[in-house]
Amino acid sequence: MQIDWGMRTDRGRVRESNEDAGVARPPLFVVADGMGGHAAGETASAAVAGRFGDPGPDAVTPEWITDRLVRANHDIRSGAGGGSTVTGAAIAERDGDIHWLVFNIGDSRAYLSRATGLRRITVDHSMVQEMVDAGTLSEQDARSHPGRHIITRAVGTAAEPRPDFWWVPVQPADRLLLCSDGLTGELDDATIAEILRRPQPAQDIADQLTEAALAAGGRDNITCVVVDVGRTDDRVTVERDPQVGESG
Repeated sequence: MQIDWGMRTDRGRVRESNEDAGVARPPLFVVADGMGGHAAGETASAAVAGRFGDPGPDAVTPEWITDRLVRANHDIRSGAGGGSTVTGAAIAERDGDIHWLVFNIGDSRAYLSRATGLRRITVDHSMVQEMVDAGTLSEQDARSHPGRHIITRAVGTAAEPRPDFWWVPVQPADRLLLCSDGLTGELDDATIAEILRRPQPAQDIADQLTEAALAAGGRDNITCVVVDVGRTDDRVTVERDPQVGESG
């Protein structure tokens, strides 16, 4: 499989510091959004990124991902406190086929752009998502609801991390987006879909998404990772050096 990727993290136009972190170490990509104030938020997201930033196993599995999150949870609770959301994806084999192994805790998101349109893979762990699921709040109203930042799962709590997982078969020309809510809080899905459809390299798309969120207000930290799939075969060809972008 031939892949290209791009990553950008920005503190935005309002926040004094960046409490986001990102990892792009093929075949694994992660975005973490720290919470709990300047020091705690930065430390929490860095703890998550740190546990995924080291070289992983030959085959990434849900069990390995959960173990990394449990270790990050311990790191956070043993340090400055705070908490972090996390969303990520690994290119992994299942039943002889190559899949995206997507995981999520909190309200950072994963999207998949194909010729058929944009699909949001992850489901937010948030108060407003529960209201949307119950039919008491519309998706549109959820974007401006005063409780939209209240999440129901995070890394760094007394409970052990409980990620959701999705297996999605990889197709040629897939474009995957991982992002913190600093992006989705400023851009609706239609705008994200339009930018992801642009025939430009992954790094250019990550930059354009970030610039669009900044132009829309940039009221939160913004982090996005974009991963492109070219041809598919039995091996992974990496187009860039691995990178870990931590908060700061």
